Amino acid sequence: MRKLKLDELNRVSVEEFKEQDKLPVAIVLDSVRSMHNVGSIFRTGDGFAVEHICLCGITGQPPHREIEKTALGATQSVDWTYHNNATEAVDELRQLGYTIVAVEQAENSVMLNEYHPEPNQKYALIFGNEVNGVSEEVMAKIDTCLEIPQFGTKHSFNIVVSAGIVLWDFFAKLKL
Repeated sequence: MRKLKLDELNRVSVEEFKEQDKLPVAIVLDSVRSMHNVGSIFRTGDGFAVEHICLCGITGQPPHREIEKTALGATQSVDWTYHNNATEAVDELRQLGYTIVAVEQAENSVMLNEYHPEPNQKYALIFGNEVNGVSEEVMAKIDTCLEIPQFGTKHSFNIVVSAGIVLWDFFAKLKL
């Protein structure tokens, strides 16, 4: 088996990315403190061609050296906005027709493998702070809560791992 060279990957340009069909998902980062996590979310969002990223609260914003280190230019391709708090972003996304979905461990959460997104619906996926998770104020505004099944001794995944798992699941269910 031969690895593909960079010029064989048929990558789209930033301009082509902005025009292509997107996964009907906006990512909301609710006070994510690590700039490396923010950059990795941009890179993951680019990989799955999400519509938008909302950076909220203490979440860092591009341009920032630490974000760019892991984003590898994805801050140029993925559209993003900043909001003073995540409830503001959630209210705006709801007005735009998004179903509001927290990714969190909570009472009555739905296991990711049991959730089936609707093909003609837009989703706002909320990922919370690395220590405190999605804020209570935002949890009060959600339509549903998704939980990633876990089987080890730890009780959480890194936010970037969680985003990758959930975005892959939505991509597979909506696009493949």
